[in-house]
Amino acid sequence: MGKVVTQDNIVKIVRDGQKNGKTYVVTNGCFDILHVGHVRYLQSTKKLADYSIVMLNSDSSVKLIKGDSRPINNQNDRAEILSALSCVDYVVLFEERSPANLLEKIKPDIYTKGADYTLETLPEREIVERNGIKVEFIEFVQGKSTTNIINKINK
Repeated sequence: MGKVVTQDNIVKIVRDGQKNGKTYVVTNGCFDILHVGHVRYLQSTKKLADYSIVMLNSDSSVKLIKGDSRPINNQNDRAEILSALSCVDYVVLFEERSPANLLEKIKPDIYTKGADYTLETLPEREIVERNGIKVEFIEFVQGKSTTNIINKINK
């Protein structure tokens, strides 16, 4: 089995691993044009647990959030690029605007989000609190974003 897995597979992987004392951290995002900010964020996420999982927005999910001109790279390409990183153990796609339903299914030990969120502003707060999932907020790399890259290209 490769790193890109189905939702059913990731739930089984996590349940089996947790029974054996392994820890899992999840994060989510579009990861449309991968840049150093993404890589550092994912490296910081991986340091928190034995295994890291990226819940990746599908193409239709990205369009809901970012508009019809996105994503730049399709979901299969984005998943393959993420899975090539040593700091990413698994990639799993989700179709909704929010990863909330998938987060509820996976029930990881830790959930990471960018430090632009707080526990009070976290959309998934109810899920993490109900399931005892620890939340870690990771600082962004200033000036590094997919939007900035797209704007630079457009100039």
